[in-house]
Amino acid sequence: MLDFFVSPAYAQAAAQPQPSLVMQFAPLMILVVVFYFLLIRPQMKRTKEHRQMLDKVAKGDEVVASGGLAGRVTGIGEAYLTVEIADGVNVKIQKQAVTSVLPKGTLKSL
Repeated sequence: MLDFFVSPAYAQAAAQPQPSLVMQFAPLMILVVVFYFLLIRPQMKRTKEHRQMLDKVAKGDEVVASGGLAGRVTGIGEAYLTVEIADGVNVKIQKQAVTSVLPKGTLKSL
C-alpha cells in the first residue's frame, strides 16, 4: 500500500559525487591563514620589538621590570641588568624581565 505513495525514484538514493580533497581541506587551510595573521604574526612582531628594546638598554636608562620594579640601570651583563631601585640599593634582574624603558626623569616624578 505504501508503494503507491512513494515513487521508485525517491526510494533509491542517488549517488552523490564526493567533493574534491582540496574542497574538504579548504576550511582548515583558511583557519590556518587566519590564525597566522591574527595570532602568530603579531606575537612575532612584539617579540622582535622587545628584543630590539633590550638591545638598546644602556647605563642610566630608567626601566620597569615585569614585577613592577622601577629603577635606573647601573650595570649591564650578558643576561642580567643591575638596577638601582633606591639610593645604594642595587638588584639584579633578568634582561627579559624588562617590560619598558621610561623617559629620563620619570623616576623622580613617581
